Amino acid sequence: MITEKKFGRTLDKQEVVLYSLKNENGMQADIMNYGAILVNLFVPNKAGEVADVVLGYDRVKDYFVNGSYFGATVGPVANRTEKGCFEIDETIYNLVINDNDNNLHTDATAGFHKVVWSAEKNEEGNEVVFSYRAKDGELGFPGNREFKVTYKLTSDNALEIHYYASTDKKTLVNPTNHSYFNLKGHDCEQTIEDEKLWLKASHYTKVRMGAIPTGEIAPVAGTPFDFTQMKTVSQDIGAENVQLALVKGYDHNFVIDDYEESKVQKIAEVVDEKAGRTMEVYSDLPGVQFYSGNNMVPEFGKEDAYYPVRGGLCLETQFFPNCANQDGFIKPVIGPEKPFASTTIYKFI
Repeated sequence: MITEKKFGRTLDKQEVVLYSLKNENGMQADIMNYGAILVNLFVPNKAGEVADVVLGYDRVKDYFVNGSYFGATVGPVANRTEKGCFEIDETIYNLVINDNDNNLHTDATAGFHKVVWSAEKNEEGNEVVFSYRAKDGELGFPGNREFKVTYKLTSDNALEIHYYASTDKKTLVNPTNHSYFNLKGHDCEQTIEDEKLWLKASHYTKVRMGAIPTGEIAPVAGTPFDFTQMKTVSQDIGAENVQLALVKGYDHNFVIDDYEESKVQKIAEVVDEKAGRTMEVYSDLPGVQFYSGNNMVPEFGKEDAYYPVRGGLCLETQFFPNCANQDGFIKPVIGPEKPFASTTIYKFI
């Protein structure tokens, strides 16, 4: 079931619409055409009690800033690009410098999460397809491109996100979803540190100052980064460790085991035993950025709920940070004969 309602207007008076996907189990996902942003995600627990488990705002105007990227579709390239530049076929392309000396999430003021997307409902599939066309050179990227992000809610409580991109010229594409999850509910006013996490990742990419990967793919065994056995986020987040100190906790890319191109597999699981909710994450990409909300600025969100530091966690499916420049990392370069397609699934048990 899909319904829609007006959600406000942008600064240039474009209408913003909120689309609600619902299933027979009481689950509901609300996505707006501004930024293709996931605004609400109502999920029942084992007792049938429903809570909204993603952080965000009640009004579209609050998303005009959204420094934490709540619910955002991020792109065309998520995460960090060193020095804000990359090279394709001996041509150098420059992006805005917005994170120390680097680029972060393409553009904080003009990326995917700050434009109005076209939207098309598919009642039969219980999905909404958001589309956006980008011109050659827009935000520094080559190619006239068409992007699509499809949100689909299934009968088994899975929110599927399907990405697609085509281009008339070789270009770089690495989008992600930047939702902050708190399985207690966005309004619990508590951190996610007591939630348990499992990652299908026996390695991670070490970083240096600026959170740019060093290029080393390091084993997690014997380190605070070992989530191959489920443990609470808090268990090792305060350990004396240079990698944790660099980003005030977890904000690292984990390397997915048994990665195969186009193979969708379970890569993560989050459990909140007190809330009675479990979230499984599926992806066909080689990496996932686990961010524990270390740099969140305490603020009030939906329903005037207080969001503390580490009030939500992100599991951003992706190619590795700085993949355009780092030798040994898969480079997500697409072309006229090679479009981009990827799937991420957040499933609730």
